[in-house]
Amino acid sequence: ILDPTKVTRTALQNAASVASLMLTTEAMICEAPKDDAPAGGGMPDMGGMGGMGGMGM
Repeated sequence: ILDPTKVTRTALQNAASVASLMLTTEAMICEAPKDDAPAGGGMPDMGGMGGMGGMGM
């Protein structure tokens, strides 16, 4: 027979144990995020646009 109170108490004790372990360690192992998307392309050039005319002094 499972006692719900004991199950809850055990779950809370285990959660507190894991939390204290995480607080006392300086590093944690986790899964690195996946970088599936390719890098974005550069900006296109200005095509056939001329320079800035009329700026001569």
